[in-house]
Amino acid sequence: MFTTLPHPRATPADLRAALLENPGFGKVFTDHMVTLRWTSDQGWHDGQVRAREPFMLDPAAAVLHYAQEVFEGMKAYKTADGGVALFRPAENARRFARSAERLAMPAVPQALFLQAVEALVKIDADWIPGGEGSLYLRPFMFASEAFLGVRPAEAYTFCVIACPVGAYFKGGAKAITLWVSDDYTRAAPGGTGDAKCGGNYAGSLIAQAEATRNGCDQVVFLDAAEHRWVEELGGMNIFFVFDEVLVTPPLSGAILPGITRASIIALAQDAGLRVEERPYGFDSWRADAASGRLREVFACGTAAVVAAVGEVRHAGGAFPIGDRTDGPITRRLREQLVAIQRGAAPDPHAWLHPVTAS
Repeated sequence: MFTTLPHPRATPADLRAALLENPGFGKVFTDHMVTLRWTSDQGWHDGQVRAREPFMLDPAAAVLHYAQEVFEGMKAYKTADGGVALFRPAENARRFARSAERLAMPAVPQALFLQAVEALVKIDADWIPGGEGSLYLRPFMFASEAFLGVRPAEAYTFCVIACPVGAYFKGGAKAITLWVSDDYTRAAPGGTGDAKCGGNYAGSLIAQAEATRNGCDQVVFLDAAEHRWVEELGGMNIFFVFDEVLVTPPLSGAILPGITRASIIALAQDAGLRVEERPYGFDSWRADAASGRLREVFACGTAAVVAAVGEVRHAGGAFPIGDRTDGPITRRLREQLVAIQRGAAPDPHAWLHPVTAS
């Protein structure tokens, strides 16, 4: 399906090594990208593994006017045995297809999605950092037809790019501070909250900017109807830890079904913890933190994996979570998940997907 056209001027090994020393997040990119095109008359075609370069878009491209665009976030890791593996990539493929369908876009078949991601990992394997780093992969698709009528486009471009990454939050595994938004909501039932599309993130940026102004790392959104129930962060799911019980907001259609979220639920249940997917109000959050009943809070997602929450700020004040550090359950779940992702611990659910060199 894919024609491989290696980069004619790939990054020299010494420069690549220097870039991998401190890549940050989303700033350094690998040499190649994978592209596919879809048209209503040809379906998926013209698959290429080629040098990463800018796209040439017509000013009337539908994505620029009606925002038909979806994406995924996933990672490739160096494993303890010297190999390379993806973490639950079939789940990314399935979610990508669901997102595409919600945006009236053609679904990329799961096998083709995985083939595209693996092709990029193979050709740019030297860009995968060692240690705590990983290779962040960004599959995405957008409407490329030049047409200004309001209807689903008849031409799309699918692409996968990659960047070596370190810690998502500055300071690494330190506890983060959250801002609870009073003025903005992320999504509503019947909307696109459970699809991974750029419009959701665009709408969240003003609230994230407000969080930043208040010295916080991430924004927390409440539900659109009552503005009472905790839903999710700007880019992460959230868990509340009580004695041997984890509570997380239910997948109501307004919350992204996180793959890290699902993995945390499985690991917690394996450890004998009870997991309750149920509504949890902001007033309860504040009261439970004050009483000490709430032991820990953490956020999770592909980019940051698991991040403890140390403080919550809002228009009416602020309150701490525990002793403002990661608690034992947060730490244990993070360490277990990371160990599985890197092939350093047993993988009872067969989540790792090895990528062979050939």
